[in-house]
Amino acid sequence: MSPETKIRLLIADDHEVVRRGLKALLEGTEIAVVAEAATGPGAVNCALDKDANVDVVLMDVRMPEGDGLTALGRIRMENPRLPVLLISAFENPAFVARGIAMGAAGFLLKGCTRDALLGAIRSVAAGKNVWKHEELRRVSSSLRTPRLSGDLEVSLSEREGDVLRQMAGGLTNKQIAQALDISYETVKEHVQHIFRKIGLTDRTQAAVWAVRNHLL
Repeated sequence: MSPETKIRLLIADDHEVVRRGLKALLEGTEIAVVAEAATGPGAVNCALDKDANVDVVLMDVRMPEGDGLTALGRIRMENPRLPVLLISAFENPAFVARGIAMGAAGFLLKGCTRDALLGAIRSVAAGKNVWKHEELRRVSSSLRTPRLSGDLEVSLSEREGDVLRQMAGGLTNKQIAQALDISYETVKEHVQHIFRKIGLTDRTQAAVWAVRNHLL
């Protein structure tokens, strides 16, 4: 991509102040914000809009009406060549695991520097990914786990499935208890049962397993 060529960027974040701040950081560069979205479905519509002709999607993980990871899955299904760069205020292993498993081009924290942001956008526009080595190593290790690489039959109860989906979405046990209106101790028991049934040991592995078994 020549210096004169603009990188056409879609910013998807539910906070207007964040979108404005990102646009301000990109002013004076070859990166042009051609579309904005405040929800997951809105991000999907903008990303797939042929008139917008987006080159890169910069998308928040947590958004209303369908989060960024759900939107990532839909975008990848319709246009697998369009790079999606995830951004979040939270460095959550489940977000990273799901992002890698679903084909995102990288993951940035909202506290990153301007140079890191620009470098990441430029890299993914050039067809590269910007995952850190330790992130790839951790998830790659999970993918090599026998329970994740085979088609082993696992029977989860409806409530265990609910807990697993919340856990893979990055929620803590306390947050899951609040979301599902059950006690913290009940959530802990469900998590232990899930790990025992699936044969896994941590939330990163559980997030990868949930993606591979189409629970998200």
